[in-house]
Amino acid sequence: MFLKLFRKRSNQKYINKILNSKRSKISEKKIRSVGIIFNLEEFNDYDKLIEILKDFGINEIRIKFITYVSNKDTQLNSWDDYFTPEDFGWSGNIKNIALNEFIDFKYDVLISYYRSDNTDLNLVTAKSKANFKIGISNFDQRLNDFIIDVDTVHVDVFRNELEKYLKGLNKIY
Repeated sequence: MFLKLFRKRSNQKYINKILNSKRSKISEKKIRSVGIIFNLEEFNDYDKLIEILKDFGINEIRIKFITYVSNKDTQLNSWDDYFTPEDFGWSGNIKNIALNEFIDFKYDVLISYYRSDNTDLNLVTAKSKANFKIGISNFDQRLNDFIIDVDTVHVDVFRNELEKYLKGLNKIY
């Protein structure tokens, strides 16, 4: 119990270190690749997000999902990859190979589609090498470059707001 608390504090310090040294260099190019992180306990409509992104002209092959599951025994069917609390060590160390590959890929956009203030989810968002980060959570505004403050069940509102702002930023066709 105490070790989990110390691990969480260690990872939170690491997140703060990353976010305090963050330099925003947002590219002017159109969106071609998208990474999406979400919490299975909050949202599970994988297909709805794919349809939104396909409507924006993004090829389905260039969309990558990774899902946070708090219980490793949860059965997943069509998710690309998943990660659990056991995949995290101390000081931002991640033991899951698929998660490290997701973080290291330079997506044009990363969508953090979760509302909970979860250290593990926040660590993945902070460590991601994505060019432009979009989130729906207001807990730590330093995590994302752009925040659409909606609940996870309001996918249509998220879609409309995302489309409006991405068109305004000239990121989609």
